[in-house]
Amino acid sequence: MGKLFGTDGIRGVANRYPMTPEIALKLGAACGHLFKSKDKERVVIGRDTRISGEMIEGAIQAGITSAGVDCIKVGVLPTPGISYLTRALSAKAGIVISASHNPVEDNGIKFFGPDGYKLQDKVELMMEEEILGERSRFISPVGTDLGQVSEIKDAAERYIEFLNRSISSSLDLIGLTVAIDCANGSTSGVVPRLLEDLGAKLIILNANPDGKNINLNCGSLYPEVMARAVRDSGANLGLSLDGDGDRLIAMDENGQVVDGDKIMAICALHLKERGNLSNNILVATVMSNIGLERALKPAGIKVIRTKVGDRYVVEEMQKKGANLGGEQSGHLIFLDHNTTGDGTVTALQLLSVLREENVPLSELAKKMKRFPQTLINVRVRDKTNLTDLLEVMEAITKAENKLGEEGRVLVRYSGTEPKARVMVEGPTAEETEVLAKSIAAAIEKEIGE
Repeated sequence: MGKLFGTDGIRGVANRYPMTPEIALKLGAACGHLFKSKDKERVVIGRDTRISGEMIEGAIQAGITSAGVDCIKVGVLPTPGISYLTRALSAKAGIVISASHNPVEDNGIKFFGPDGYKLQDKVELMMEEEILGERSRFISPVGTDLGQVSEIKDAAERYIEFLNRSISSSLDLIGLTVAIDCANGSTSGVVPRLLEDLGAKLIILNANPDGKNINLNCGSLYPEVMARAVRDSGANLGLSLDGDGDRLIAMDENGQVVDGDKIMAICALHLKERGNLSNNILVATVMSNIGLERALKPAGIKVIRTKVGDRYVVEEMQKKGANLGGEQSGHLIFLDHNTTGDGTVTALQLLSVLREENVPLSELAKKMKRFPQTLINVRVRDKTNLTDLLEVMEAITKAENKLGEEGRVLVRYSGTEPKARVMVEGPTAEETEVLAKSIAAAIEKEIGE
Protein backbone atom coordinates (compact mmCIF):
# COMPACT_ATOMS: atom_id res chain seq x y z
CA MET A 1 0.00 0.00 0.00
CA GLY A 2 1.01 3.67 -0.09
CA LYS A 3 2.27 6.14 2.49
CA LEU A 4 -1.21 7.07 3.75
CA PHE A 5 -3.53 4.21 2.81
CA GLY A 6 -3.36 0.84 4.54
CA THR A 7 -5.44 -2.28 3.91
CA ASP A 8 -8.61 -0.46 5.02
CA GLY A 9 -8.26 3.20 4.15
CA ILE A 10 -6.35 5.70 6.28
CA ARG A 11 -6.26 5.16 10.02
CA GLY A 12 -4.46 6.66 13.01
CA VAL A 13 -4.80 8.76 16.15
CA ALA A 14 -7.36 11.49 15.51
CA ASN A 15 -5.83 15.00 15.29
CA ARG A 16 -2.38 13.51 14.71
CA TYR A 17 -0.88 12.97 11.28
CA PRO A 18 -2.26 11.51 9.08
CA MET A 19 -5.69 11.73 10.73
CA THR A 20 -5.74 15.53 10.85
CA PRO A 21 -8.37 17.97 9.56
CA GLU A 22 -5.77 19.26 7.09
CA ILE A 23 -5.29 15.83 5.50
CA ALA A 24 -9.06 15.19 5.62
CA LEU A 25 -9.67 18.46 3.75
CA LYS A 26 -7.16 17.52 1.04
CA LEU A 27 -8.57 14.01 0.87
CA GLY A 28 -12.10 15.31 0.35
CA ALA A 29 -10.90 17.62 -2.41
CA ALA A 30 -8.91 14.83 -4.09
CA CYS A 31 -11.93 12.52 -3.93
CA GLY A 32 -14.19 15.21 -5.35
CA HIS A 33 -11.86 16.05 -8.23
CA LEU A 34 -11.25 12.42 -9.16
CA PHE A 35 -14.95 11.55 -9.25
CA LYS A 36 -16.13 14.77 -10.83
CA SER A 37 -17.61 14.72 -14.33
CA LYS A 38 -19.52 17.18 -16.49
CA ASP A 39 -22.51 16.78 -14.20
CA LYS A 40 -22.38 17.83 -10.56
CA GLU A 41 -21.79 14.51 -8.79
CA ARG A 42 -22.72 13.44 -5.27
CA VAL A 43 -20.68 11.77 -2.52
CA VAL A 44 -22.23 10.10 0.55
CA ILE A 45 -20.49 10.61 3.89
CA GLY A 46 -21.22 8.93 7.23
CA ARG A 47 -19.45 8.16 10.49
CA ASP A 48 -19.43 6.13 13.67
CA THR A 49 -19.94 7.54 17.17
CA ARG A 50 -16.41 8.77 17.98
CA ILE A 51 -15.95 12.23 19.43
CA SER A 52 -13.56 13.09 16.57
CA GLY A 53 -16.04 12.10 13.86
CA GLU A 54 -17.71 15.47 13.38
CA MET A 55 -14.35 17.26 13.21
CA ILE A 56 -13.10 15.02 10.42
CA GLU A 57 -16.48 14.99 8.69
CA GLY A 58 -16.52 18.78 8.52
CA ALA A 59 -13.07 18.89 6.94
CA ILE A 60 -13.87 16.21 4.37
CA GLN A 61 -17.15 17.80 3.31
CA ALA A 62 -15.35 21.15 2.90
CA GLY A 63 -12.87 19.46 0.60
CA ILE A 64 -15.56 17.69 -1.42
CA THR A 65 -17.63 20.81 -1.97
CA SER A 66 -14.50 22.84 -2.83
CA ALA A 67 -14.07 20.47 -5.76
CA GLY A 68 -17.56 21.26 -7.04
CA VAL A 69 -19.13 18.02 -5.83
CA ASP A 70 -22.22 17.77 -3.63
CA CYS A 71 -21.99 16.05 -0.25
CA ILE A 72 -24.82 13.97 1.24
CA LYS A 73 -24.51 13.51 5.01
CA VAL A 74 -26.14 10.40 6.48
CA GLY A 75 -24.88 10.90 10.05
CA VAL A 76 -24.06 7.98 12.34
CA LEU A 77 -24.57 4.75 10.41
CA PRO A 78 -22.81 1.37 10.21
CA THR A 79 -20.15 1.10 7.51
CA PRO A 80 -22.20 -1.40 5.45
CA GLY A 81 -25.17 0.96 5.63
CA ILE A 82 -23.07 3.67 3.98
CA SER A 83 -22.03 1.18 1.30
CA TYR A 84 -25.70 0.42 0.64
CA LEU A 85 -26.77 4.08 0.50
CA THR A 86 -23.92 4.90 -1.89
CA ARG A 87 -25.51 2.48 -4.34
CA ALA A 88 -29.11 3.36 -3.54
CA LEU A 89 -28.55 7.10 -3.99
CA SER A 90 -26.51 6.65 -7.20
CA ALA A 91 -23.61 8.52 -5.62
CA LYS A 92 -20.15 8.58 -7.16
CA ALA A 93 -18.51 7.50 -3.91
CA GLY A 94 -19.17 6.76 -0.25
CA ILE A 95 -16.93 7.88 2.60
CA VAL A 96 -16.89 6.29 6.05
CA ILE A 97 -15.26 8.04 9.00
CA SER A 98 -14.48 5.21 11.40
CA ALA A 99 -11.64 3.27 12.97
CA SER A 100 -13.83 0.18 13.24
CA HIS A 101 -12.84 -1.85 16.33
CA ASN A 102 -10.01 0.50 17.38
CA PRO A 103 -10.19 2.59 20.60
CA VAL A 104 -11.81 6.01 20.72
CA GLU A 105 -8.60 8.01 20.24
CA ASP A 106 -8.22 6.53 16.74
CA ASN A 107 -10.21 7.34 13.66
CA GLY A 108 -10.08 6.44 10.00
CA ILE A 109 -11.35 7.28 6.52
CA LYS A 110 -12.32 4.64 3.97
CA PHE A 111 -14.01 4.80 0.61
CA PHE A 112 -16.60 2.95 -1.42
CA GLY A 113 -17.04 3.30 -5.16
CA PRO A 114 -20.41 3.86 -6.86
CA ASP A 115 -21.02 0.10 -6.88
CA GLY A 116 -20.69 -0.12 -3.09
CA TYR A 117 -17.37 -1.97 -3.23
CA LYS A 118 -14.25 -0.60 -1.57
CA LEU A 119 -12.06 1.39 -3.91
CA GLN A 120 -9.27 -0.38 -5.73
CA ASP A 121 -5.71 0.24 -4.54
CA LYS A 122 -4.84 2.17 -7.70
CA VAL A 123 -7.62 4.73 -7.11
CA GLU A 124 -6.54 5.26 -3.51
CA LEU A 125 -2.96 5.77 -4.68
CA MET A 126 -4.16 8.42 -7.15
CA MET A 127 -5.78 10.30 -4.25
CA GLU A 128 -2.63 9.88 -2.20
CA GLU A 129 -0.47 11.34 -4.96
CA GLU A 130 -2.79 14.34 -5.16
CA ILE A 131 -2.66 14.89 -1.39
CA LEU A 132 1.11 14.55 -1.05
CA GLY A 133 1.98 16.39 -4.25
CA GLU A 134 3.42 19.90 -4.06
CA ARG A 135 0.82 21.29 -6.45
CA SER A 136 -2.71 20.16 -7.31
CA ARG A 137 -3.40 18.97 -10.83
CA PHE A 138 -6.93 20.31 -10.65
CA ILE A 139 -8.51 23.74 -10.98
CA SER A 140 -10.85 24.60 -8.12
CA PRO A 141 -14.29 25.94 -9.10
CA VAL A 142 -15.82 29.18 -7.82
CA GLY A 143 -19.25 30.74 -7.49
CA THR A 144 -22.22 28.55 -8.34
CA ASP A 145 -19.92 25.72 -9.43
CA LEU A 146 -19.12 24.91 -5.79
CA GLY A 147 -20.71 21.85 -4.24
CA GLN A 148 -23.48 21.91 -1.64
CA VAL A 149 -24.16 19.90 1.51
CA SER A 150 -27.47 18.13 2.18
CA GLU A 151 -28.52 15.71 4.89
CA ILE A 152 -30.67 12.58 4.92
CA LYS A 153 -32.59 12.34 8.19
CA ASP A 154 -33.96 8.81 7.72
CA ALA A 155 -30.72 7.01 6.78
CA ALA A 156 -31.12 4.44 9.59
CA GLU A 157 -34.69 3.65 8.49
CA ARG A 158 -33.56 3.14 4.89
CA TYR A 159 -30.82 0.78 6.03
CA ILE A 160 -33.25 -1.18 8.22
CA GLU A 161 -35.61 -1.58 5.25
CA PHE A 162 -32.68 -2.90 3.22
CA LEU A 163 -31.77 -5.37 5.98
CA ASN A 164 -35.34 -6.66 6.14
CA ARG A 165 -35.17 -7.41 2.42
CA SER A 166 -32.14 -9.66 3.05
CA ILE A 167 -34.21 -12.23 4.98
CA SER A 168 -37.30 -14.28 4.39
CA SER A 169 -40.53 -12.45 5.12
CA SER A 170 -41.55 -15.47 7.18
CA LEU A 171 -38.63 -15.17 9.63
CA ASP A 172 -39.72 -14.38 13.16
CA LEU A 173 -37.72 -14.51 16.36
CA ILE A 174 -40.67 -14.88 18.73
CA GLY A 175 -39.63 -16.99 21.70
CA LEU A 176 -35.91 -16.25 21.31
CA THR A 177 -34.01 -14.26 23.90
CA VAL A 178 -31.08 -12.54 22.22
CA ALA A 179 -28.36 -10.58 23.99
CA ILE A 180 -26.81 -7.81 21.87
CA ASP A 181 -23.59 -5.86 22.44
CA CYS A 182 -23.50 -2.82 20.12
CA ALA A 183 -20.04 -1.65 21.33
CA ASN A 184 -21.53 1.83 21.88
CA GLY A 185 -21.06 2.23 18.16
CA SER A 186 -23.00 2.86 14.99
CA THR A 187 -25.32 -0.17 15.27
CA SER A 188 -26.80 1.13 18.54
CA GLY A 189 -29.71 2.77 16.75
CA VAL A 190 -30.22 -0.02 14.22
CA VAL A 191 -29.85 -3.59 15.51
CA PRO A 192 -32.06 -3.40 18.63
CA ARG A 193 -34.92 -1.89 16.58
CA LEU A 194 -34.53 -4.49 13.84
CA LEU A 195 -34.49 -7.57 16.09
CA GLU A 196 -37.25 -6.27 18.31
CA ASP A 197 -39.45 -5.83 15.24
CA LEU A 198 -38.76 -9.48 14.38
CA GLY A 199 -40.15 -10.54 17.76
CA ALA A 200 -37.04 -11.30 19.77
CA LYS A 201 -36.80 -10.58 23.46
CA LEU A 202 -33.68 -8.45 23.80
CA ILE A 203 -30.99 -7.97 26.40
CA ILE A 204 -29.23 -4.86 25.15
CA LEU A 205 -25.66 -4.04 26.17
CA ASN A 206 -23.52 -1.03 25.31
CA ALA A 207 -25.99 0.80 23.07
CA ASN A 208 -25.63 4.25 24.64
CA PRO A 209 -22.83 6.00 22.76
CA ASP A 210 -21.53 9.28 24.20
CA GLY A 211 -18.67 9.87 21.78
CA LYS A 212 -16.10 8.53 24.22
CA ASN A 213 -17.17 4.96 25.01
CA ILE A 214 -17.06 3.29 21.59
CA ASN A 215 -15.38 -0.16 21.84
CA LEU A 216 -14.50 0.58 25.47
CA ASN A 217 -14.24 -2.89 27.04
CA CYS A 218 -17.17 -4.02 24.93
CA GLY A 219 -18.13 -5.30 21.50
CA SER A 220 -16.65 -8.04 19.35
CA LEU A 221 -13.13 -7.67 20.81
CA TYR A 222 -14.45 -8.41 24.32
CA PRO A 223 -16.53 -11.59 23.99
CA GLU A 224 -16.23 -12.23 27.72
CA VAL A 225 -18.73 -9.38 28.28
CA MET A 226 -21.30 -11.20 26.16
CA ALA A 227 -20.42 -14.59 27.69
CA ARG A 228 -21.30 -13.24 31.14
CA ALA A 229 -24.53 -11.68 29.92
CA VAL A 230 -25.69 -14.87 28.21
CA ARG A 231 -24.95 -17.06 31.20
CA ASP A 232 -26.52 -14.63 33.68
CA SER A 233 -29.67 -14.07 31.63
CA GLY A 234 -30.23 -17.53 30.15
CA ALA A 235 -30.37 -16.02 26.65
CA ASN A 236 -30.57 -18.35 23.65
CA LEU A 237 -27.53 -16.65 22.11
CA GLY A 238 -25.48 -13.48 22.11
CA LEU A 239 -24.40 -11.18 19.27
CA SER A 240 -21.39 -8.87 19.66
CA LEU A 241 -20.74 -6.23 17.00
CA ASP A 242 -17.85 -3.80 16.63
CA GLY A 243 -17.92 -0.01 16.57
CA ASP A 244 -18.74 0.40 12.88
CA GLY A 245 -20.94 -2.69 12.55
CA ASP A 246 -19.05 -4.60 9.88
CA ARG A 247 -18.17 -7.62 12.01
CA LEU A 248 -19.94 -10.02 14.35
CA ILE A 249 -18.88 -12.53 16.99
CA ALA A 250 -21.63 -14.78 18.36
CA MET A 251 -22.02 -16.58 21.68
CA ASP A 252 -23.93 -19.82 22.14
CA GLU A 253 -26.41 -20.46 24.94
CA ASN A 254 -23.60 -21.78 27.16
CA GLY A 255 -21.51 -18.63 26.80
CA GLN A 256 -19.04 -20.20 24.33
CA VAL A 257 -17.61 -18.09 21.50
CA VAL A 258 -18.77 -18.78 17.95
CA ASP A 259 -16.24 -16.83 15.86
CA GLY A 260 -16.19 -15.88 12.19
CA ASP A 261 -14.76 -19.23 11.11
CA LYS A 262 -17.56 -21.17 12.81
CA ILE A 263 -20.23 -18.81 11.49
CA MET A 264 -18.83 -19.29 7.98
CA ALA A 265 -18.89 -23.07 8.42
CA ILE A 266 -22.49 -22.99 9.67
CA CYS A 267 -23.71 -20.75 6.86
CA ALA A 268 -21.69 -22.42 4.09
CA LEU A 269 -23.02 -25.88 4.96
CA HIS A 270 -26.57 -24.54 5.22
CA LEU A 271 -26.35 -22.83 1.83
CA LYS A 272 -24.74 -25.88 0.24
CA GLU A 273 -27.52 -28.18 1.47
CA ARG A 274 -30.06 -25.90 -0.18
CA GLY A 275 -28.10 -25.48 -3.41
CA ASN A 276 -27.43 -21.81 -2.73
CA LEU A 277 -23.64 -21.76 -2.23
CA SER A 278 -22.27 -20.36 -5.48
CA ASN A 279 -19.76 -22.71 -7.13
CA ASN A 280 -19.45 -24.57 -3.80
CA ILE A 281 -16.69 -22.16 -2.78
CA LEU A 282 -15.96 -20.31 0.46
CA VAL A 283 -13.31 -17.57 0.45
CA ALA A 284 -11.38 -17.06 3.71
CA THR A 285 -8.04 -15.54 4.67
CA VAL A 286 -4.76 -17.10 5.74
CA MET A 287 -5.82 -16.45 9.36
CA SER A 288 -8.79 -18.82 9.27
CA ASN A 289 -8.40 -21.99 11.30
CA ILE A 290 -7.46 -25.16 9.46
CA GLY A 291 -10.53 -26.73 11.03
CA LEU A 292 -12.64 -24.73 8.56
CA GLU A 293 -11.30 -26.71 5.62
CA ARG A 294 -11.65 -29.98 7.51
CA ALA A 295 -15.32 -29.20 8.25
CA LEU A 296 -16.28 -28.22 4.70
CA LYS A 297 -14.30 -30.68 2.58
CA PRO A 298 -16.62 -33.69 3.20
CA ALA A 299 -19.52 -31.57 1.91
CA GLY A 300 -17.64 -30.83 -1.31
CA ILE A 301 -16.96 -27.20 -0.40
CA LYS A 302 -13.60 -25.76 -1.43
CA VAL A 303 -11.95 -23.15 0.80
CA ILE A 304 -9.87 -20.56 -1.06
CA ARG A 305 -7.53 -18.40 1.04
CA THR A 306 -6.44 -14.80 0.50
CA LYS A 307 -4.20 -12.39 2.36
CA VAL A 308 -5.77 -10.61 5.33
CA GLY A 309 -8.26 -7.86 4.56
CA ASP A 310 -11.91 -8.02 3.59
CA ARG A 311 -11.22 -6.15 0.35
CA TYR A 312 -9.01 -9.04 -0.79
CA VAL A 313 -11.67 -11.54 0.22
CA VAL A 314 -14.25 -9.66 -1.85
CA GLU A 315 -11.92 -9.43 -4.86
CA GLU A 316 -11.35 -13.19 -4.78
CA MET A 317 -15.07 -13.85 -4.35
CA GLN A 318 -15.75 -11.84 -7.49
CA LYS A 319 -13.03 -13.65 -9.43
CA LYS A 320 -14.26 -17.10 -8.39
CA GLY A 321 -17.99 -16.39 -8.47
CA ALA A 322 -18.44 -17.03 -4.73
CA ASN A 323 -21.25 -15.56 -2.67
CA LEU A 324 -19.84 -16.23 0.82
CA GLY A 325 -16.50 -15.31 2.33
CA GLY A 326 -14.97 -13.67 5.34
CA GLU A 327 -12.50 -13.56 8.16
CA GLN A 328 -12.08 -15.29 11.50
CA SER A 329 -12.59 -11.90 13.16
CA GLY A 330 -16.27 -12.03 12.22
CA HIS A 331 -16.01 -9.88 9.11
CA LEU A 332 -18.30 -11.87 6.78
CA ILE A 333 -19.44 -10.97 3.28
CA PHE A 334 -22.72 -12.30 1.90
CA LEU A 335 -22.53 -10.97 -1.66
CA ASP A 336 -26.15 -11.92 -2.33
CA HIS A 337 -27.08 -9.23 0.19
CA ASN A 338 -24.32 -6.61 0.49
CA THR A 339 -21.06 -5.67 -1.18
CA THR A 340 -19.01 -5.45 2.00
CA GLY A 341 -18.77 -7.05 5.43
CA ASP A 342 -21.99 -6.49 7.33
CA GLY A 343 -22.30 -7.64 10.94
CA THR A 344 -26.06 -7.18 10.96
CA VAL A 345 -26.58 -9.18 7.75
CA THR A 346 -24.37 -11.87 9.29
CA ALA A 347 -26.49 -11.88 12.46
CA LEU A 348 -29.69 -12.19 10.41
CA GLN A 349 -28.30 -15.05 8.33
CA LEU A 350 -27.14 -16.90 11.45
CA LEU A 351 -30.52 -16.40 13.11
CA SER A 352 -32.24 -17.67 9.95
CA VAL A 353 -30.18 -20.89 10.06
CA LEU A 354 -30.93 -21.26 13.75
CA ARG A 355 -34.65 -20.99 13.07
CA GLU A 356 -34.64 -23.29 10.03
CA GLU A 357 -32.58 -26.05 11.63
CA ASN A 358 -34.36 -25.61 14.98
CA VAL A 359 -31.36 -26.52 17.16
CA PRO A 360 -29.36 -24.52 19.71
CA LEU A 361 -26.36 -22.53 18.46
CA SER A 362 -24.05 -24.87 20.37
CA GLU A 363 -25.21 -27.73 18.11
CA LEU A 364 -24.63 -25.68 14.97
CA ALA A 365 -21.16 -24.75 16.20
CA LYS A 366 -20.21 -28.44 16.41
CA LYS A 367 -20.17 -28.54 12.60
CA MET A 368 -16.58 -27.25 12.84
CA LYS A 369 -13.86 -28.47 15.19
CA ARG A 370 -11.37 -25.73 15.91
CA PHE A 371 -7.68 -26.63 15.99
CA PRO A 372 -5.63 -24.95 18.77
CA GLN A 373 -4.44 -21.54 17.57
CA THR A 374 -2.35 -18.91 19.34
CA LEU A 375 -2.30 -15.31 18.14
CA ILE A 376 0.10 -12.75 19.61
CA ASN A 377 0.35 -9.09 18.61
CA VAL A 378 3.69 -7.31 19.07
CA ARG A 379 3.97 -3.53 18.80
CA VAL A 380 6.87 -2.60 16.52
CA ARG A 381 8.81 0.60 15.86
CA ASP A 382 9.05 -0.14 12.13
CA LYS A 383 7.97 -2.77 9.60
CA THR A 384 11.32 -4.14 8.49
CA ASN A 385 11.09 -6.91 5.90
CA LEU A 386 10.76 -10.09 7.95
CA THR A 387 13.36 -11.91 5.83
CA ASP A 388 15.93 -9.34 7.02
CA LEU A 389 15.32 -10.23 10.68
CA LEU A 390 17.63 -13.19 11.24
CA GLU A 391 16.49 -14.15 14.74
CA VAL A 392 12.83 -13.90 13.74
CA MET A 393 13.35 -16.08 10.66
CA GLU A 394 15.26 -18.61 12.76
CA ALA A 395 12.37 -18.81 15.26
CA ILE A 396 9.83 -19.20 12.43
CA THR A 397 11.84 -21.97 10.75
CA LYS A 398 12.23 -23.79 14.04
CA ALA A 399 8.47 -23.65 14.67
CA GLU A 400 7.64 -24.84 11.14
CA ASN A 401 10.02 -27.77 11.44
CA LYS A 402 8.54 -28.69 14.81
CA LEU A 403 4.95 -28.70 13.50
CA GLY A 404 5.55 -30.28 10.11
CA GLU A 405 2.23 -31.01 8.41
CA GLU A 406 0.32 -30.87 11.72
CA GLY A 407 0.15 -27.10 11.88
CA ARG A 408 0.81 -23.68 10.38
CA VAL A 409 2.90 -20.59 11.17
CA LEU A 410 1.93 -17.15 9.89
CA VAL A 411 3.76 -13.93 10.72
CA ARG A 412 2.69 -10.65 9.14
CA TYR A 413 2.43 -6.95 9.81
CA SER A 414 -0.92 -5.32 10.49
CA GLY A 415 -2.15 -3.16 7.64
CA THR A 416 -3.76 -0.64 10.02
CA GLU A 417 -1.61 -0.62 13.18
CA PRO A 418 2.13 -0.63 14.11
CA LYS A 419 1.98 -4.29 15.05
CA ALA A 420 3.37 -7.64 13.96
CA ARG A 421 0.87 -10.49 14.20
CA VAL A 422 2.12 -13.97 15.05
CA MET A 423 -0.22 -16.92 14.48
CA VAL A 424 0.68 -20.52 15.22
CA GLU A 425 -1.72 -23.43 14.71
CA GLY A 426 -0.98 -26.96 15.86
CA PRO A 427 -2.14 -30.17 17.50
CA THR A 428 -2.09 -28.85 21.10
CA ALA A 429 -2.69 -25.48 22.72
CA GLU A 430 0.48 -25.83 24.81
CA GLU A 431 2.71 -26.37 21.80
CA THR A 432 1.23 -23.54 19.74
CA GLU A 433 1.60 -21.12 22.66
CA VAL A 434 5.25 -22.01 23.26
CA LEU A 435 6.14 -21.63 19.58
CA ALA A 436 4.18 -18.39 19.14
CA LYS A 437 5.84 -16.86 22.21
CA SER A 438 9.29 -17.77 20.90
CA ILE A 439 8.61 -15.96 17.60
CA ALA A 440 7.04 -12.98 19.37
CA ALA A 441 10.07 -12.70 21.66
CA ALA A 442 12.38 -12.61 18.65
CA ILE A 443 10.31 -9.82 17.07
CA GLU A 444 10.29 -7.88 20.33
CA LYS A 445 14.06 -8.19 20.58
CA GLU A 446 14.78 -7.02 17.04
CA ILE A 447 12.15 -4.37 16.29
CA GLY A 448 9.95 -4.07 19.40
CA GLU A 449 8.62 -0.61 20.19
